[in-house]
Amino acid sequence: MTDHLLFSNIDEPGLRTIDVYERRGGYGSLRKALATPREELIETLKGSGLRGRGGAGFPMGLKASFLPKGDMQKYVVVNADESEPGTFKDRELMQKNPHQLIEGIVIAAYAVDATISFIYIRGEYVHQADVLEAAIAEAYERGYLGENVLGSGFTLSLAVHRGAGAYICGEETGLLDSLEGKRGNPRLKPPFPANQGLFQGPTLINNVETLSTLPHIVELGSERYAEIGVQNSAGTKLISVSGQVRNPGNFEIELGMSSREIIFGLAGGTFEGREIKLWFPGGSSSPVLTKDDLDLPYDFDTMAKAGTMLGSGAIIVVDDSTSVVDVALKVATFYAHESCGKCTPCREGTSWTRKMLTRVKDGSATPMDLDIMASVQERIIGNCLCVLGDAMAMPIGSMIAKFRGEFEDHIERVRAEQERAILAGVSG
Repeated sequence: MTDHLLFSNIDEPGLRTIDVYERRGGYGSLRKALATPREELIETLKGSGLRGRGGAGFPMGLKASFLPKGDMQKYVVVNADESEPGTFKDRELMQKNPHQLIEGIVIAAYAVDATISFIYIRGEYVHQADVLEAAIAEAYERGYLGENVLGSGFTLSLAVHRGAGAYICGEETGLLDSLEGKRGNPRLKPPFPANQGLFQGPTLINNVETLSTLPHIVELGSERYAEIGVQNSAGTKLISVSGQVRNPGNFEIELGMSSREIIFGLAGGTFEGREIKLWFPGGSSSPVLTKDDLDLPYDFDTMAKAGTMLGSGAIIVVDDSTSVVDVALKVATFYAHESCGKCTPCREGTSWTRKMLTRVKDGSATPMDLDIMASVQERIIGNCLCVLGDAMAMPIGSMIAKFRGEFEDHIERVRAEQERAILAGVSG
């Protein structure tokens, strides 16, 4: 296991201030980046193998290379709308080490020649937004932002934009519409943000963890960074572990680490007398795995081969004291509530699934209803304007497939209880 990068001395007192950050070598990578030709810097990012840490896992350097060259206005937008249930890593990064993020933003903006940048932060992160705004003010004062950054001739403005608590604004084009002052609805793609994004200009969008990694890539160099982790999953990754474990929290791991070691080693495992029933490897939108999958390496490709995804790196553990019906209903209820309603498969599919799971919960469903529900999930996936519909259909479909017997047993048990209650009432 490599030393921590993003979480290096994360709890050091005063780290959120620029004096402490500079004392620890902060903004040294920015000076190095500004002395590097842009094309060479983008090649460094591509060569590092860094994949986006927000959920999609798309190569960050390749994404940056898609922005066109020229004098048009370009933007860098930070997706800090951390709304995926189970994910809370970006919150800690912003709260405890905001200058690491700011340094990464300036490096990214310089690489793609963007002069305006925004941090779009979820409205519930009031304290974190305050911390960021204070850090941005310090960065302006020291010359890391504004006109002629560190005498390089490069200019960059940065501002925090507070959202209003909509999950859909975590989708990059919904975020852009919200940032422009519109209702946060996903856009049809193409065109992609790299060509036509914020205010129709070329835009690079990455999440907090991704951009916070850039100073370390510049410091280490692409080859050294790429050696961390495993093939096609380079670097360290912040993991948020929650649910029914002894030691929930955020952990920085080297990609490729055993899932069992994360859950039982770092997070302390389940409580006494309990076993894992299922776990979400990448937030509530990822297809679930079971206790039989605990020895899988935790990396992008392995999770994909197992039929799920690493996603945002949020592991949610559910033990055998919890009904899979309750878990499925909570997931469906969340996504039905958060759907923007713009496209039919998501608007109707999430709402219908929630209603069907409510029928399962109260015992009025039948085994045939489970078949229909599984079929509907398959029809939702890949047919929505954005991935919100998929985010519900994938975990729900996986739970029905892997725990079909428990769903059927629940229906029969509740129905039998209701029948006994009716008979008792009649006889009484």
